[in-house]
Amino acid sequence: MSSNLTVASDWYRAEEITPTITRIDEPHVHELLRANIWHLRGRDRDLVVDAGLGMRSLREQVPTLFERDPILVLTHAHLDHVGSAYEFADRRMHPLTRVDEELAASLRGRELARLLGLEESTIPDLPEWLIDALPTSGYDPADFAILPAPLTTALSNGELIELGGRTLRVLHLPGHTPGSICLFDDSAGELFSGDVIYDDILLDELDESNIADYVRSMIQLRALPVSVVYPGHGDPFSGERMREIIDAYLRRRALEPIDAGDPRAPAAS
Repeated sequence: MSSNLTVASDWYRAEEITPTITRIDEPHVHELLRANIWHLRGRDRDLVVDAGLGMRSLREQVPTLFERDPILVLTHAHLDHVGSAYEFADRRMHPLTRVDEELAASLRGRELARLLGLEESTIPDLPEWLIDALPTSGYDPADFAILPAPLTTALSNGELIELGGRTLRVLHLPGHTPGSICLFDDSAGELFSGDVIYDDILLDELDESNIADYVRSMIQLRALPVSVVYPGHGDPFSGERMREIIDAYLRRRALEPIDAGDPRAPAAS
């Protein structure tokens, strides 16, 4: 298979979203696995949200990411978010998130769907391989695997991460996976959501998923004063769009949308 693919000259691409937020992604990866890596610059410390597939070294390809000894926060432990986690010294995640040699990983479309418990009908027309180029000469995509990256700091719900001029609050919002978290900047209304929410069909029937947990997480998230979402996949979107996505999800799961002021909506914590 690799003989049919050319080597990409640039594996990663970076886009400045605001003066302090940059998005990095992998354009030669199929959209199913093309996850966002968010680089946040604080006055005292930088923070990186998620770590891509790791098919090429982030440290070698995007050295500016490591100039200020950044904190890495993993939103959950799916392969497209944790691949380069081993390159960071300060790795923070929920204790239910584990990055080890047993992590389900494959670049073959159907094989990965089977490993994750993903119904192929959910994402039709999955190609045989989930890349359209090679990261390096001689790379064999059949050998793809995730390198272990155990946590160095466990994160808990409500915990604050101080960067200097920016404070992020950890939100444990299970459903997509048991350890799924978001980071919320209360002062700016900015949400770094991982795969808890993005502007597409929310995957809640994977092997690790739990629909009841996901519903509770969506109700909690809807109550927050979010102004902009920086998701794990796709482009940023508004808080208004976030609430539309949540309402559609709750309707799909046979529930009525719950407004922030509804007594059934839990208080943000």
